[in-house]
Amino acid sequence: MTDPHSDLRLAAEGGAPVRAARLPYGRQQIDDEDIAAVVGALRGDWLTTGPAVEAFERALQPVTGAPHVVAVSNGTTALHAMLAAAGIGPGDEVIVPAMTFVATANAALYCGAKPVIVDVDPATLLIDPAAVAAAVGPSTKAVIGVDYGGQPADHDALRAITDRHGLRLFADGCHALGATDHGRRVGSLADATTFSFHPVKHIATGEGGAIATADAALAGRMRRLRNHGLSQTAAERERAGTFRYEMAEWGHNFRLTDLQCALGASQLRKLEANLARRRALADRYARLLAGVDGVEPLAVRPGVEHAWHLYVVRLPRDRWAVDRDELHRLLMAEGIGANVHYLPVHLHTFHQAQGARVGQCPVAEAAYAELLTLPLHHGMSDNDQDDVIAALLKLRAARGR
Repeated sequence: MTDPHSDLRLAAEGGAPVRAARLPYGRQQIDDEDIAAVVGALRGDWLTTGPAVEAFERALQPVTGAPHVVAVSNGTTALHAMLAAAGIGPGDEVIVPAMTFVATANAALYCGAKPVIVDVDPATLLIDPAAVAAAVGPSTKAVIGVDYGGQPADHDALRAITDRHGLRLFADGCHALGATDHGRRVGSLADATTFSFHPVKHIATGEGGAIATADAALAGRMRRLRNHGLSQTAAERERAGTFRYEMAEWGHNFRLTDLQCALGASQLRKLEANLARRRALADRYARLLAGVDGVEPLAVRPGVEHAWHLYVVRLPRDRWAVDRDELHRLLMAEGIGANVHYLPVHLHTFHQAQGARVGQCPVAEAAYAELLTLPLHHGMSDNDQDDVIAALLKLRAARGR
């Protein structure tokens, strides 16, 4: 059998691909313990709003470094509930980075507020504190720092700005469960921090999210908002032996089920192992990519313990004979499921229609043209990673400058 690594012709041009089956950029890992946990919930009395939800929230407290954790249906509703509970509303502005998933900005829109999109640091692609300071205006009520790729934003620098102007500091930590900044856990660095348990994240509940905070009043309001604004949950009424409840305020159905929380609690017991594997793979990428010209990993801030949700590299345009889109196509043909994170928020059609303009975040725009996310998940083997490097070397030989 021909070794695909010995065939230097690109798969898109008739050569043998590095991999016959595509390696995904991210993927969940579910084992028998996880399945048993869900089956146990299925056989119990509560499928939703029951004891598994409270147990999952308690288990997340030490991981996030926060005394209050509120589980919700996904990372997007976590952002929405966080802003709504803080009183963000029509006429308010919320500063967000250009380099993030659209949900960060959408959360402000859900509350009737305006997202103000600012540029990022060129080395890390994290929100640029100087850009935040320049964007603060009379309608600004909050800043959301995004822990892009799994690396904590510089929340200390952001805190100095928000404290000076009397603003709320929030964190979108949906990439960063288990990360730390100088020993402090993501979840304790801002007034409140959101997390996601989507299948490509560090732990999976199918869909799911949570908000961590030290603010008991904020947590209490988020609990009401996730349950239609009701004064009591079904479990609380059961314990109290009453049927009465009141809709104290307008809320939503952002509830996470007991089935998902049972899975989440089981997955959470593997978090440290998952993080260790992701960090080992990231270290190995750094070593292997040192020998691949034209592929540059992002910088890591000093004192940070990265969670490595994503492994993002830049492909400098002057080192390649074709653009990033073509390199992505060629990698996919080799069986490498590369991705791109993200089209800057202000370049999406919706935001362009709302007045965003090309050129307002030049760092993010320049980075986007060169970005590629390489496969990285805790189920990957060293051989999988070797295939990624082999494919990049093939591309380098065929399309490099």
